[in-house]
Order: sequence, then structure tokens, then C-alpha cells
Amino acid sequence: MFMTKKTLLKSAYGEIGLMLILIFTCVLSLRLGSTELSFNEFIGALLNKKELSTERFILLYLRLPRILASVLAGAGLSVSGVILQKVTGNELASPNIIGVNAGAGFSMMFMLYLFPAQIFLRPLGAFAGALLTTLIILTASYKGSFSKTTVILCGIAVTAVLNAGISFLSYLNPDILMDYNHFSVGGVSGVENKELIFPCVIVCLCLITALLLSDKIDTLCLGDSLAFSLGVRVKELRIISLMLAGLSAAAVVSFAGLLGFAGLVVPHIARRLTDGRTEKMLTVAVPVGGTIVVLADLVGRTAFAPSEIPVGVVMSFIGAPFLLYIVLRRGKNA
Repeated sequence: MFMTKKTLLKSAYGEIGLMLILIFTCVLSLRLGSTELSFNEFIGALLNKKELSTERFILLYLRLPRILASVLAGAGLSVSGVILQKVTGNELASPNIIGVNAGAGFSMMFMLYLFPAQIFLRPLGAFAGALLTTLIILTASYKGSFSKTTVILCGIAVTAVLNAGISFLSYLNPDILMDYNHFSVGGVSGVENKELIFPCVIVCLCLITALLLSDKIDTLCLGDSLAFSLGVRVKELRIISLMLAGLSAAAVVSFAGLLGFAGLVVPHIARRLTDGRTEKMLTVAVPVGGTIVVLADLVGRTAFAPSEIPVGVVMSFIGAPFLLYIVLRRGKNA
């Protein structure tokens, strides 16, 4: 099923090449910004460990954390998107369908309404809201047939309710809308390295687990009945897979806000570059997702410097045309 398909990445060298592109992009993003640094200043700031110069402070404490955050955000959302599109069989699936964005958004709005001064609780609240919403959707789906369609429909219903809750809270207190809008756009400015430790652990564990389950997920793609006849416990595997997708996306939301489109766009790129197997798609999606978000952040920082465009806005400019292309292509193939 997978081995006969021609791919652009026929060996591990292709994946190594993608990692090198990611590293080059990170170095480029570290070098460029609203504050211009000559090549000598750049190298000197990196090598001079004895003195905390202005240039070294900019590189290590302003640019490097957001580059790491961008890589982690791209990787986490891409892993989530690959799992969702494989398990649901829907090329338009993204973390939104399991309520990650709506759950995190409602949780953030709720915390802004009740605890506006408790800034340190916001990342935890966003993570908890996203994860809890995923659990609610999975529980509701499990009580039904737990088919691909059931999961999507439950996601749509729960998302609609949570969006209504967000609108209701904003009506009660319009003053919190500014903080919520910043969160809803998505961005990595102001992120500190220590904030990334917990999300990084979650994303890595989700990736490793998904890789271990990749063969079974590929079997699930053949259809529930056939997968069951081949010994796959369909419901259990779908629950675990969707939980992994929810955890990975929730970890990203906790520090990057409602960063959209990476979880939708990157799996399609990974599918085009590989033979379509889950394992290959995951290993390709991580560097591709990281590269795209780092580039989007670089564009946001430099295009209208010293003003800055949030990375979520740049990603929307990339993702919206891509989504339109997917819809039009599916219409032609129908």
C-alpha cells in the first residue's frame, strides 16, 4: 500500500536534510531581527561568554527563547495534525476538531474573568482547558459508535458551546478582550526558556508514543472492520491516538496561544514528501513544522520592523490559501 508510491524522501538522508534546513533557519532567525547585528557582532556575542553585552543579551534572552518556542510549537502541532488526519481519515482535520482551541480559549477567558491579575496561572489554565475539552469530546464519542464521523460531530458541537461561552464572558466584561485577543491570535513573543520545559516533555512523549503505535495506526487507516480482523483494538487505539493529539496540541497552546494552521498544513506537506506511512510522516512533520513556524516568526519580526506581526497572523496568511487549495483539489477529484 505504501511502498509502491514514489516519494521525494526515499531514504534517511532526506530527513537529515530537513533537519539541516531547520538548523539553518534557526541560525538565520537568531542572526536577523529588528536590531541589526553585523556578522562580527553576531559571532562575537555568541563566543564571548565572559561579558553579557547588549548583543549577547538580545541573542540569548530575546531571540533564542522564541526560536525554541517556534520549533516546539511547529513540532507539537504537526504531530497532533498527523495523528488526527490519519485516525479520522479526514485531510482537513486539525487540533480544532477535538476542541483544543475552543477549550483553551474558554479556559483563558474564564480565568481572565475570575482571576485577571494571576498571569502565572494562564498557561496552566490553557493546557487544562484544552485537555479537559478533548476528554469530554472523547467521552461523548465513546458512548456513541466512536466512529470517525462521531468524533468530528462531537467536536463541532462542543466547540460551538465553548465559543458561545467565550462570547458570553466577553459580553459580561469587555475589558478582558484585549488580553484574550492576544492569546487567540497566537504568538511566541515574551516566552522564557523555563516555560518550555513541561510542554517539551509532553510533546516528546506524544511523539515517541505515536511512533511506537504507527504500524497499528496505519492498519486502522485500512478501515475499522479490516483493522479489527487483523487484531487491532479499534476503539482503544483511536482513544489513545486522539489523546496523544490532544496532549501535544494542548502543550503548544499553553505557551503559544491559539496558533492555527500548522496542524493542518504540515501533515499535507509530510504526506507529499513521504510514502504516507505514519512513522515517516511524523519524522518528517517535526522538522517541517518547526521550520515553517520559525520562518513565520522571522517574517513577523522583520517585515515591518520595529513593529511586529504575531506569528499566528503570518501563519494564517500561509494556511488560508493552502486550505483553499486543498478544498478546490478535493472538488476536482470528486
